[in-house]
Amino acid sequence: MEDMSLKAVNASLSGMSSFCKFLTANDTGKTGGHQSGYLISKSASEMIFPSQMLLKSQILKKYIRIQWQDDFITNSCFTWYGSKNELRITRFGKDFPFYHPVFTGALFVLVKLNEEEYKAYILNTDDDINQFLDTFGLTPAETNRPIDFTKTDQELREKAEIDNFIKTLCTDFPTSEEMSAEARRIIKITRVKPRMVADKPFDPDKMLLDWTEEEYVLFQAIERYRYGSVIKKGFKSVDEFVVLANQVLNRRKSRAGKSLEHHLAAIFDQNRIRYTAQGVTEGNKKPDFVFPSIEDYHNILFSVDKLCTLAAKTTCKDRWRQVLNEADRMRDRNKYLCTLQRGISEEQMDEMKAEKVILVVPASYIRDYPVSKRSDIWTISDFIHYVKKMEMI
Repeated sequence: MEDMSLKAVNASLSGMSSFCKFLTANDTGKTGGHQSGYLISKSASEMIFPSQMLLKSQILKKYIRIQWQDDFITNSCFTWYGSKNELRITRFGKDFPFYHPVFTGALFVLVKLNEEEYKAYILNTDDDINQFLDTFGLTPAETNRPIDFTKTDQELREKAEIDNFIKTLCTDFPTSEEMSAEARRIIKITRVKPRMVADKPFDPDKMLLDWTEEEYVLFQAIERYRYGSVIKKGFKSVDEFVVLANQVLNRRKSRAGKSLEHHLAAIFDQNRIRYTAQGVTEGNKKPDFVFPSIEDYHNILFSVDKLCTLAAKTTCKDRWRQVLNEADRMRDRNKYLCTLQRGISEEQMDEMKAEKVILVVPASYIRDYPVSKRSDIWTISDFIHYVKKMEMI
């Protein structure tokens, strides 16, 4: 685990409460206006102000000290704007290093130590971001809210289905594919069915996020079932603890990496789109998805205009370049990258555009990207429509 990510994890575990979010273009734009600073979700307001105070006041201020990266300290201010239903951290100082567009898409972690003292961390690489999220079993969809270390059950029906599934397990842990499928099944039978158009899902963008979040709930429940008694009993040695901790962390990383692929495949299946997952191209490379099939890709007589590839990466600040050479026939064509990353800087998006990489994100995430670049981003629905037209479905 990288040092900064480890520091953020340790602080979160030892603090009174913690919050994390991906920094948006508005957070890092350095406008110099009176609303400069970081916007904090109202869900984190109780880390700062008693709830009754929010109801009585239009503007509240709280002056605090924040230690950044376990290094320098700022005398900052939380401000609640009742008229806008908005909470911000401001007063970072003239030379604050993280108030810059290059940190768009970085993960901001805020930890409350006491009423006047806080710690904050900026994690700006895929490795640091994923290490932090994986440690707490989170996906990007579960950010922009306080980190819930005691999160237990969802609604009673979901809990019942989860418990029934756990009782049927014959192995220590189900495969990532089984876990994703079970999450989709639970959503289908416990929640109001999405509106349908011509018997196809109406809102794949929302569906992807719902499935991803439900899988996290399911995974967490299985972890509690498998390891709860072991943790309560304690460990005979540090080595015994480290072995279990590494086992848990490695499984969390593996789940996060495969979950997005499985749910995208399910969306494509429901929309009757033809594809090959993990098909082998030149040099034993494996794009996550090839449309309409890997056989058509290798057929030199098949028009390249009727081919398409899609990569699936939960975060992509650094790793987006990996998609550039996954398929030689598509080298001079658009490459599509589906991600749950919430925000990337303008400079990075310019680089992507120059390399013909088009981001595909859930529709609700587009607002976290720079305003000037939002028109370049595709939703999941946009991509489905494009592939259907290409395949003439």
